[in-house]
Amino acid sequence: MSFEHPDEDKDRAIKASRRALLNGALGAGALATLATLGATPALAADGGDGNFPKHKKWKFVFVNHVTTNPFFVPTQYGIQDACALLGCTYQWTGSQKSIASEMVNAMNTAIAGRADGIAVCLVDRTAFNAPTDKALKAGIPVFSYNADAAGNDRLAYIGQDLYQAGVALGERIVSLVDSGDVVGFIATPGQLNIQPRLDGAVAAIKKSGKKINFEQIATGPTVNEEVSRVDSYYTGHKTLKGMFAVDAGSTMAVAETMAKYGLHAKGVRAGGFDLLPKTLDEIKAGNLDFTIDQQPYLQGFYTVMEMALWKMSGGLTGPSEINTGLKFVTQGNVGPYLQTKSRYEGNARAEKLLPHSGPIAG
Repeated sequence: MSFEHPDEDKDRAIKASRRALLNGALGAGALATLATLGATPALAADGGDGNFPKHKKWKFVFVNHVTTNPFFVPTQYGIQDACALLGCTYQWTGSQKSIASEMVNAMNTAIAGRADGIAVCLVDRTAFNAPTDKALKAGIPVFSYNADAAGNDRLAYIGQDLYQAGVALGERIVSLVDSGDVVGFIATPGQLNIQPRLDGAVAAIKKSGKKINFEQIATGPTVNEEVSRVDSYYTGHKTLKGMFAVDAGSTMAVAETMAKYGLHAKGVRAGGFDLLPKTLDEIKAGNLDFTIDQQPYLQGFYTVMEMALWKMSGGLTGPSEINTGLKFVTQGNVGPYLQTKSRYEGNARAEKLLPHSGPIAG
């Protein structure tokens, strides 16, 4: 399984076929039924598919902290799908290595260019306050996604409850490890998209009262750095009882190290976050105990929906806090993630309807 990177131009071409399908699906009977309810289906050429008012093709700017990280491939697919639905365009910009000043520059450029909306990962507590206020003063709505910061005046946050996700991680660690040395890997300590997870995990471990010695280790903002640093840390600390991570790249690095040295069979337990292909493969192989899904597709899709609704309603509707959830993926339920290729997990470009069979897990 591998990630397929978004191609906005190709995917937008799908819009025409969607319109034809929707027209076909809304046959005479359906149209008559809608009419009795006082609703006339409006497939606006400029405003997108669906019963939405016509509008200019709004441009939304997404400012990201790791623009080339594979975690955000499904996020970009979610952005594209919502834009195709609503008749919008987007720009993906920011920093490749979590450099806040580069992200601030991207925000200022979006403001100067009169973007119709800005979505930003608030990975720093204060760096984005001034550009956020500047955008809002200029009438440009600002939303945060994936990471949030208390005190920033953004209109709403769309993403996982990061601290509570960390608490859930810590509780899972406590269930797997009775005592001994445990390491928590984090790409960029202090950044608000991942530090709250580590803080939550530490709190849960302390609350348990177990004699677990937990240490935080930085791995770096790029996948290659993370793999190297996790491997080298293990080779210098072979008495570890557990290796866990709070970001996608570090989790994949833990998975590779666990497999390379056969650590699960030696009693070492491990887990982390997100759905990179290697992470899922090693869960299936029994080398990683779990990973946590935060639904990155929704972090793109819902953010566009909120910005567009804000524009359509003149600011009366749209801003709403959305928790994109927490789901543990283990050897028992990893199968569908490996067997299915879709935009929703970022490993396929094609638009397709995915069937579901069997009972729905709670």
